[in-house]
Amino acid sequence: MIERAAHDRRAGSPAPSERPSSGFLRRALTGVRNGLYRPLAGDDARVTYWVRHVRIGVLLTELAALAVTAHVLLTDGLAARDRALLALATVVLVCTPAILLLPLAAMMRDWRGPTLFYAWTLASAAVVIIATRLDGGAGSPLDALVFLVLAYTAVAYPPQGVVAMGSLITVGHLLLVDLPGLSAGGLFFAAITGVFTVVCAMSSANSWAAYDRHVLLIRTQELLASTDALTGAPNRRLFRERVSAAVDAAAWGHQSVLCLVDLDGFTTVNDAGGHAAGDALLSAVATALGGAVRETDTVARLGGDEFGVLADVTAGFSAEALAERLRAAVALTGTRYRVTASVGVAEIEPGDEVEDLLHRADVAMYRAKSGGGDRVSAVGG
Repeated sequence: MIERAAHDRRAGSPAPSERPSSGFLRRALTGVRNGLYRPLAGDDARVTYWVRHVRIGVLLTELAALAVTAHVLLTDGLAARDRALLALATVVLVCTPAILLLPLAAMMRDWRGPTLFYAWTLASAAVVIIATRLDGGAGSPLDALVFLVLAYTAVAYPPQGVVAMGSLITVGHLLLVDLPGLSAGGLFFAAITGVFTVVCAMSSANSWAAYDRHVLLIRTQELLASTDALTGAPNRRLFRERVSAAVDAAAWGHQSVLCLVDLDGFTTVNDAGGHAAGDALLSAVATALGGAVRETDTVARLGGDEFGVLADVTAGFSAEALAERLRAAVALTGTRYRVTASVGVAEIEPGDEVEDLLHRADVAMYRAKSGGGDRVSAVGG
């Protein structure tokens, strides 16, 4: 038996903790966690939406507490349980606005947002169930407030969260309100609550799906607005944004360099092979430039046959070495048409203006071109 176990381990058989059933359980738990704790907000607009949603929830909770108060006061007599209901409603009225004192905007960006909503829903359901029990149990009209809680979850939670909260509320109502004397009315109420939970989950699924499509559309539009259609590289707009960010980072000691790459003799490509050949060469140059830098650097097409490169400067990746690699990459790619590149280099300094920086690199590039092309020129060089 021991020899067989040793043989299985040598053959690569999974240890007991690595069995497929264990992996399935781990994936299932991860899926449940991701479903329940789906990120609520990734941008300021979405944060604003959820903060507004919390405020609406506070208002609804306050109105519900006032409705309970009115129900008690309009009931003949004021028994001990009625005083308990008034006390419970007062606690809700006083304590619920404290939610607005939380750092809601920050909470909506991480796990604290879903946790707030789950805790709030469980607390609200508990209050409703206790109030229903105090008001006579299954015959009390206060149990209708359960549906208000569930309707709010349909807007706040992903479908998994709606099902989880609806199930807990249904079970809680059965255990604390209907039992031990379970009646046909109690079973009917539980059935309706279950169906309403399913409807709320469907509504939630549709809402989140619509939001996902909206986000995908926005990201696609942003990508198209910042990408050169021919080469797939960033365009001038995105390049300027990244240069501006690099200028800001320079104030904190981050070193980076801007290179302008202008092709020499490119017009002969269109003359000899047509625009299709020119487009193919531009795409090939963009790919070659991308291969000459690191993944964290930026290669953009600025228009026509001009490219921009923004790269970090390190001890092993100097501005001079980078520019030479760019020049060599273009020379190799354009061998067939004898196309080379003039490269202008400008290191980014703290306090630079983007326009001045681009102008310095442009001056350096034209200096390289006027010197015959296929060379590198740096500002001040």
